[in-house]
Amino acid sequence: MPAENILEVHHLKKSVGEGEHELTILTGVELVVKPAETIALIGESGSGKSTLLSILAGLDDGSSGQVMLLSKPLHTMDEEARAALRASSVGFVFQSFMLVPTLNALENVQLPALLRGENDAASREQARALLEQLGLGKRLHHLPAQLSGGEQQRVALARAFIGRPALLFADEPTGNLDRQTGERIADLLFSLNRDHATTLILVTHDLQLAARCDRRLRLSDGQLKEE
Repeated sequence: MPAENILEVHHLKKSVGEGEHELTILTGVELVVKPAETIALIGESGSGKSTLLSILAGLDDGSSGQVMLLSKPLHTMDEEARAALRASSVGFVFQSFMLVPTLNALENVQLPALLRGENDAASREQARALLEQLGLGKRLHHLPAQLSGGEQQRVALARAFIGRPALLFADEPTGNLDRQTGERIADLLFSLNRDHATTLILVTHDLQLAARCDRRLRLSDGQLKEE
């Protein structure tokens, strides 16, 4: 695969169940993603967008086909190797925030860096700087339950970017937020993305959010179609 491509997907198929109970979700997905591209995955509920995202991130397997992430063949790697690749190069933002409830905002953001074995003091300072950039300088020591939904998603954004990922996957990042808060989170997401020159693959039902991406790909009948 050419080194300039962050992600390449060829002939990707995904089915679940067997026999008369078999359900085909993906029928032959093709995708090439270049560095710093922003891509929106759109489609009807149940079309398989989150399933596709999980396969692209190496969290799930396709039934057949090839997925090359940062020139590494996810489809032939074991889970340990995939996890190492995600830890070093991939960030995630989820609709449900996925913060550790017993850790404060600063600790939640610092956690991925600590798990990678990075210096405690340096990663703490980096986490603090990211949270201050996102307007949470006075909320560093608050637990997730003490933060609003918008504040929790800002913590999740900081956590996603602390490792300076080459690729960020965002699954409905504004889905649990009201319109005004969602727009603010989207502004922060795209601003951070530009600052870090990160490639973004975004699953969303929000067509206004999708319109901010370089490319919009609709998942329909198990295949991706450029809009």
